[in-house]
Amino acid sequence: MHSIEYALRPREWDAGGRRGKPARAGTGQGSNGRSRLSAVEVLLGILQVIISIVLIFLILLHSGKDTGLSGAFGIGGGGSSFGGGSMVERNLDRATVFFAILFVVNTIVLLKI
Repeated sequence: MHSIEYALRPREWDAGGRRGKPARAGTGQGSNGRSRLSAVEVLLGILQVIISIVLIFLILLHSGKDTGLSGAFGIGGGGSSFGGGSMVERNLDRATVFFAILFVVNTIVLLKI
């Protein structure tokens, strides 16, 4: 039984492409040969999920610009080009842009790790 386990363990490759000794436990490789996630990757992954949920709620809080029949035909409108006129709507826009940028930066950092 011990020789079967020894034969099934993932093997390390040397510089010449030859198979070497089996990989030892704790070398950063899981049972299927894939590397395990580091603590930083897990933390950034959890942060990505939190940012995603916050971003979804922020986007859903926005009121549509084209509400009603007049908005469907482009009549009316007004206001600034960046969003609504009230301070609450402007702050909501700023928070949405901030979390969107944070989402993109966190995605790039997760891809580079």
